[in-house]
Order: sequence, then structure tokens, then C-alpha cells
Amino acid sequence: MVDFAAHRTGVEGLQAVSGRSAHCFPRHTHDDFGIGLVVAGGQVSASGRGQVEAGPGNVITVNPGEVHDGTPVRGEPRQWNMLYLTPALVDKIAAGLDVGRAASLEFHYPVMANQQAARTFAAAWWKLVGGNASQPSPFAAEETLLTCLHGLLRSRRDSRETSPATSRIGRLRAMIDDDVLGDHSLQRLATEAGLSRFQTLRAFARATGLTPHAYLIERRTQLARRLILVGSPLADAAAASGFADQSHMTRTFRQRYGLTPAAAQSAACSAIPFKT
Repeated sequence: MVDFAAHRTGVEGLQAVSGRSAHCFPRHTHDDFGIGLVVAGGQVSASGRGQVEAGPGNVITVNPGEVHDGTPVRGEPRQWNMLYLTPALVDKIAAGLDVGRAASLEFHYPVMANQQAARTFAAAWWKLVGGNASQPSPFAAEETLLTCLHGLLRSRRDSRETSPATSRIGRLRAMIDDDVLGDHSLQRLATEAGLSRFQTLRAFARATGLTPHAYLIERRTQLARRLILVGSPLADAAAASGFADQSHMTRTFRQRYGLTPAAAQSAACSAIPFKT
């Protein structure tokens, strides 16, 4: 069982989500920066920053495009609160922190057992979400986000993009991102990169954490989610996001998000879109 609740923040580019789930989330990515607090239970996660375990009171983070997964400790439900910030919003915040632009920034630690960071996040969550009776003014929200993220965003240091092979993977990712409905093949990607099929497969997985096909399915699932949450009929969403049929989309969607497309659409109609 997966329970999600999304909360209005009144801040453009900021989404607040609380969740409770024993679902094992497969490898996936987000387009946004994410920072949150584990409220109860625990989770083991693997990401580009290594495998970590988070428990109650730990602050957790994820960077845009970072491949990660999530398995509950002992199979028991864990509960968390998360804030997701678009790169555009992080650009505004970073200007106030004097740390550069979002494209060059990252959260350095995937898990922080830091009481001060936990208290700061909890205070930010309350100010931004609270009981939703009243949302903070733009002035107050800006101060809250600056305080919450101070000291956590730093310059990206990515040693994976050093070899001639991996330096070409960004172009392949862009090919898929720009045409998620396209008839991509390993041979086509290999030709574009000037590598063998095996070299392409290995370099892509090393650079992104996903094989080219898994990356394509992840991007199609994200597109399907966006269409579903704005009310598109499920069959139409499946066709428009490149799935063979609605059943294929449903299986992939449920594995990725822990609930069916129909349940997600129902939740979106009765409240606000979820995000995992």
C-alpha cells in the first residue's frame, strides 16, 4: 500500500509531498532537486553517490537526473516528507546563497544524520506547508528556503565524465530526451556516439546508472505521469508516451510509483498531484 499526499506551498517551482509506503522503488530519476526528512521507519538506497541507509530524523537528498532506488528496511513501511525544487527555483535560491547556478550545483550528501539540518528542514516544512490554512508570503517563503538550503548546495564534482567514451553520453541522453517516442536502438545510439554497441551500453550505464533502454522507459513513464495527472484518458496517455498499450503502461507505472495510473489520476482529481 502506498499513501501519498501533496501539499500546496504557494511557491512556483516548489512541491511538497508526504508519503508512507513499504513499496520497493526501482531505479529512477527526477528532473528536480529533492530534500526531505525521514519521519519513521527506514530505507536503503543506491545512487550515484553510493549506497546509503536512512532512518528516522535523517535528512535525505536527491539531485536532478540522479538515478536512485529505495527499499524499506525489514520490509516495513517508512514515512517521509519531501520538498522538490525545480532547477529554475534553485537558480533563484542559489543567487541568494552566492553559490552559482543550478546546472553546476548538487547536494553533496545523500543522507545526513545531522540534528540541526533535521530541525531546520522540519521548521521549513511547517512554515511552507503547516496545516495549509495559510501559505507564507513570497518574502517569508524565500527566507525559509534560503535558510533550509544554506550550506547544503555546493559545486558539482563529477569525475565520471572524464573518459572519451563517457563524454559522449550526454549527446545520447539528449537524443532520447528530445524524442521519447522515437524508434531508438542500441545500434543507432552507438553510431551516434562512434562506439560499439557494447561500449555504448557500458558507457551509458556507467554515466547514468541506467541502460539506454531503461533510461528510455523511465522518460516515457515520466511523460505518462504528467499526462495522467492533467486528466488524459489512460489509453491516450499510454499511446502519447510511447507504450505499446495501456496494460504495458500500467505495469511499468505501478512498478515505478507503487500505485496504478487510475489511482494516481483519482488522487490528482481529489487533491493535488503526487510525486515520488
